[in-house]
Amino acid sequence: MRLKLATPATWKRLLAVALILAVLLGWFYFAMIRMPGKSFSGALPALSQEQAALATQLHRDVDMLAGIVGKRNIQYPKGYQAAADFLERSLADAGYAPQLQTFEAYGAPCVNIEAEIVGSQRPDQIVIIGAHYDSVDDSPAANDNGSGVAATLALARAFAESKPDRTLRFVLFANEEPPYFQTENMGSLVYAKRCRERGENTVAMLSLETIGYYSDAPGSQTYPIKPIGWVYPTTGNFIGFVGNYNSRKLVRQAIKSFRAHAQFPSEGGALPGWIPGVGWSDHWAFWQAGYPAIMLTDTAPFRYPHYHSIHDTPDKLDYDRMARVVDGLRPVVADLAGIAD
Repeated sequence: MRLKLATPATWKRLLAVALILAVLLGWFYFAMIRMPGKSFSGALPALSQEQAALATQLHRDVDMLAGIVGKRNIQYPKGYQAAADFLERSLADAGYAPQLQTFEAYGAPCVNIEAEIVGSQRPDQIVIIGAHYDSVDDSPAANDNGSGVAATLALARAFAESKPDRTLRFVLFANEEPPYFQTENMGSLVYAKRCRERGENTVAMLSLETIGYYSDAPGSQTYPIKPIGWVYPTTGNFIGFVGNYNSRKLVRQAIKSFRAHAQFPSEGGALPGWIPGVGWSDHWAFWQAGYPAIMLTDTAPFRYPHYHSIHDTPDKLDYDRMARVVDGLRPVVADLAGIAD
């Protein structure tokens, strides 16, 4: 039996296909995965005195939300109201005049809480730092998303006396969790739609989502699609900067600033929104309104063993590493809002 060799024309077609695939893979890598700067590696330095104080404050706020208040959603209205009252009071104590955006979901009252510093040079350009404060089902929700809320409060306190060029907002959202997730009753979607209806120019939105759990164990980091693990680390000790293709500039800008100032591992990607997890937070709502938005996350279910469970309690979080992350986000926010050192 004689083997039939491919013709020159066939080889040319195969070569053309290979070249096209190579170009597409190269474009995907450089446009969506390769990030500026270099992720920190090696042993973490000792906490500074300021970082240690920040870790204590973060722990205190998570304890309030997930320990004292506990379950907080429409099914637990007393907890929901207690959480909203605590957040409004915390922002007022920091020197803000919080504004409430109230709406109803299936007849139940819900509220988004906003604190704003009007920009001095470019007030029409708005930077939003936000997190959802509701809990899923019966979970105390320490990491998801007490951690993101505590971080938002910490950043709001840090910038309370600042004079940004751009308008800077800190917003705590209701109803991120199921059954309201990615529906008309999702608090961040209600808020983002109002921004669009008012013709507001939101130039950047950072969603702080589940940022309190880290592990140095090999294999502690998983991914929704196996090939992603060929590119990104399989040890869950980093903070992730996640956006879609339309938000790629913001992803790159934010992680570049973080890596220039923070001594903490970081990974970033401007990935297709259909990949599970990429759109799983309030940044998704701003995509629907046509705004650039990214998520800061420890990757939640792809690392955290207590995700969406009754075991998501304050004792599970690493407040020292969380403080390093929040401290590293300060220059990111300052760069985005135009705040001089």
